Amino acid sequence: MKKTFNATGICYPDEHYMVNIDERLKQVQALIDDGKYFAINRARQYGKTTMLHMLTQKLSCEYQIFSISFEGLGDSAYGDEWSFCRKVCGLLYDVIFYGEAGSISDEIRETCHKMSLESANPDLRTLSNFISQICIKALKPVILIIDEVDQASNQEIFLTFLGMLRDKYMKRKSRPTFRSIILAGVYDIKNLRLKMGEGEASLYNSPWNIAAKFTVDMNFSAKDICGMLEEYKNDHLIDMDIKAIANLIYDYTGGYPFLVSRLCQLVDEEITKNGQTQINLLPWTKEDILMAVKKLLEEQNTLFDDMGKKLADSSELNQMLRLILFNGKKIPYSPDEYAINLGNMFGYLKNEDGSVAIANRIFETRLYNRYLTEDMMENAIADAAVLGRNQFVANGFLDMDLVMEKFMIHFTEIYGNSGIEFLEENGRRIFLTYLRPIINSIGNYYVEARTRDLRRTDVVIDYRGQQYIVEMKIWHGDEYNHRGELQLAKYLEDYKLDKGYLLSFNFNKKKIVEMKKIHCNGKTIIEVVV
Repeated sequence: MKKTFNATGICYPDEHYMVNIDERLKQVQALIDDGKYFAINRARQYGKTTMLHMLTQKLSCEYQIFSISFEGLGDSAYGDEWSFCRKVCGLLYDVIFYGEAGSISDEIRETCHKMSLESANPDLRTLSNFISQICIKALKPVILIIDEVDQASNQEIFLTFLGMLRDKYMKRKSRPTFRSIILAGVYDIKNLRLKMGEGEASLYNSPWNIAAKFTVDMNFSAKDICGMLEEYKNDHLIDMDIKAIANLIYDYTGGYPFLVSRLCQLVDEEITKNGQTQINLLPWTKEDILMAVKKLLEEQNTLFDDMGKKLADSSELNQMLRLILFNGKKIPYSPDEYAINLGNMFGYLKNEDGSVAIANRIFETRLYNRYLTEDMMENAIADAAVLGRNQFVANGFLDMDLVMEKFMIHFTEIYGNSGIEFLEENGRRIFLTYLRPIINSIGNYYVEARTRDLRRTDVVIDYRGQQYIVEMKIWHGDEYNHRGELQLAKYLEDYKLDKGYLLSFNFNKKKIVEMKKIHCNGKTIIEVVV
């Protein structure tokens, strides 16, 4: 069977190109061998379910594993204690019926079946005793895995169920119970937000404070991606620069599993079309990856849809992201702060040298596009860019000099009389709003996160294989401006470019609005002052 890249559901090693996660599985097994109860809390489409599936396959000889999922359980499952216990027994019985837990005694099988019937009314005490019976009669230590626990996270009966499991854990020396329990979901199960009812305050509870800390890094490294691409390369008998391609994929994704898999899938199936043929197979190039990035940023998928919903539900997180992206605001990383904790849990934020940062370049650009689109709805400078878009492309290439010149003219016409405070807050956002419709149909852009602060932001533009760098900064005198020129020259050297652009927002009343060419350390810099 021909292997493919997979970005939905479980990945199977015999069907899909995958990163090798053997070392991660060993780390998880060490927790299980030590009898730990723990939760795998990671963002959506982070490889949790695939890891649990492979873990079950790996440990089935040593342990009796009941792996269930709360996905798809309706509200009726949480209507009362008896309904919930019946559903849990039903899920356990499914595992037994399909032989997924290995050898089970007829007595346990029959009891589990009876407790799952609609006519049965098992309560939590009955369920607790049944769990003990399973563990007494099992030939091997028993593990319980519950995936998609978020489906039940705001249900009071689920918290009571966790409390029962916690009580059994505390008495495990004298009363048989599960050797290990793994809960998997997005939200941190140790700090469940329990909505007790409409109009009442949300409460925080900790029914799972027995959990060991789960520190396994589920992000893919560039080396991980190399291994996956090496297998693809050998299967397709093509020659490509694996290391360079893997590093570029990592630069854009930060190793977020879904983003890595989806980029590879797009290159294979839609760009090179290697996935559709056995002849004339093409090696992957940098341009292929950039095209895949563009396609990914433009598509609707469950990850981006979920991001939109999460931002709509949290004005605090939304505002924080805007401050980071458009103002370059440095926010100290504090996991106790609600919006930071939320953004980290959803996979949008990370801790970078003690400050809050956007998790990866794709999320960052998707967020920029989201906010810029909102701002473009009634924005005169965006209209100016759209109306003049055709003049900025000559012989298929972007005339960046003309883009900068026209921005200077339009910015001065539209915002020349605006207040200093407005311009300081919005100058960089206005330039990106102007730029996006010009390059939108062909090119990509991203903001270099390592250079973004309150005073400076660097934008990297890719257009038909050509790169352009624009450094945006707020004017703070000639000396600071010269340092900016030196910084840009160094940055151009890093990118192996000879020419760059410096956009200065100068709020002095006597400033001269101008565009000029300067030379700095062997580099040509087009400087625009507005």
